[in-house]
Amino acid sequence: MNELLLDLVNRLAAEITSAEGRDRRGKTTDQHHFLHGIQYLVIQLWKGTQIHDGYEGSINKRSGWYSEYPQYRDPNLTFKQTIAAYNGLIALGLIEETQRGYFNRETLEGSITRFIATDDLLSLLSEIKEDPFVAIKPNLDAQCIIMRDEIDGKKKQVPYLETPAVTEMRDNLMLINRCLASHYPDIRIRDEDWIPLQQRIMTDPKKRPIDLTRCSLVRIFSNGRFDHGGRFYRGWWENVPSEYRKYITIDGKRTNEYDYSQLNPHMVYFLRGKAIGSEDAYSRVFDGEHRDLVKEAFNAMIQSSTPLIKEPKDIDLSEVDFDWKHLRQSILDAHKPIADMFFQGHGNHLQFVDSVMAEDIMLKFVKSDYAPVLPVHDSFIMHYGHGELGELEEDMRRAFYGHFKKDIKVKEEIGVMLPSSFDGKDWDELSFEEQVHGPPEYSQWEDRNTLND
Repeated sequence: MNELLLDLVNRLAAEITSAEGRDRRGKTTDQHHFLHGIQYLVIQLWKGTQIHDGYEGSINKRSGWYSEYPQYRDPNLTFKQTIAAYNGLIALGLIEETQRGYFNRETLEGSITRFIATDDLLSLLSEIKEDPFVAIKPNLDAQCIIMRDEIDGKKKQVPYLETPAVTEMRDNLMLINRCLASHYPDIRIRDEDWIPLQQRIMTDPKKRPIDLTRCSLVRIFSNGRFDHGGRFYRGWWENVPSEYRKYITIDGKRTNEYDYSQLNPHMVYFLRGKAIGSEDAYSRVFDGEHRDLVKEAFNAMIQSSTPLIKEPKDIDLSEVDFDWKHLRQSILDAHKPIADMFFQGHGNHLQFVDSVMAEDIMLKFVKSDYAPVLPVHDSFIMHYGHGELGELEEDMRRAFYGHFKKDIKVKEEIGVMLPSSFDGKDWDELSFEEQVHGPPEYSQWEDRNTLND
């Protein structure tokens, strides 16, 4: 941990203990957990200073959360000492609660408690002259294999048995995460574009703002089965809108992105033993109009285990002149050879298959070149050099052929560097500040990547 942050945590612990009129030092374990609780809360808000103004941290106040399913819990984060740390920081006027945790048993909806840093804490954090995006390193020992199931109508993490297959998946993912931790993915956008991009991302309730410290992956399985789901999640780049992904860099270098063309339709047709044909699977509906909407609906129909008579809540038809019934039937008509594959709940198994291909692709580069690959479900982002040599594209084709004994097209999105108004200037034309920190337009990106050299 950063020494100045560690010093701050120890000072805050002493102040809270003094205000409480008690001493935890005699109980070594309690003191350790208390310090860890403060660190857990403060680190969230330290990162938040770089994410966006008014960033909210979160804490679970339900005691059972800290003890149930130990496979997923940080053993150093205990209920009693974490709540003591939280209440102590509130008493010192360093954090302020913005939302109390709740759970509605009728709707099965809820949220954990949220809080923000006060000006006093922000002032203390400003004394740490280091970028948290650079200083905070991932916990490579954290649980990275997660199982979910639906319980009482709500998806929850559930325990699972350790088997040789699970151990192998975990070992593979830990190897991938160690590779990611030894490199530095970032996004090169102008300083002035950072906040608008974060605000745009936060309008989507399914996405989180960009937190560059989130560069470790987890693999999430569903329905209590290890052959359902299994995709890789929680890399910050997965929240980036597609048109911004071309600005992602790795170790300061531009990247290329490759994705499978119409991955789900290809898998469904090949699993059914049918030929998909040369026409785009989504464009054959409505003669190519509303392709994105058709793609979304097609995948929802493959994912669902019910007939989807009613419009799915994630499908927005407000800007088109037809209803869900017409869209649903049009897709069925356009894909008669695989009509019996819709509404059978095949989506979770297809996700498992594409997750196995993703694992194959990432491991190949980690083991041979120790080069990171950033997965975004059915696409992959990598240092442009590997893209230009065709290595990534070829390995994606091989992974698909290994499962289906069929070929699939792979599309390339070439990474770019946004031009700067300082490009082409001679060194002596730049001010001292510009020479030290780089062009102000990209100063945040420049500073982070300089620190990571």
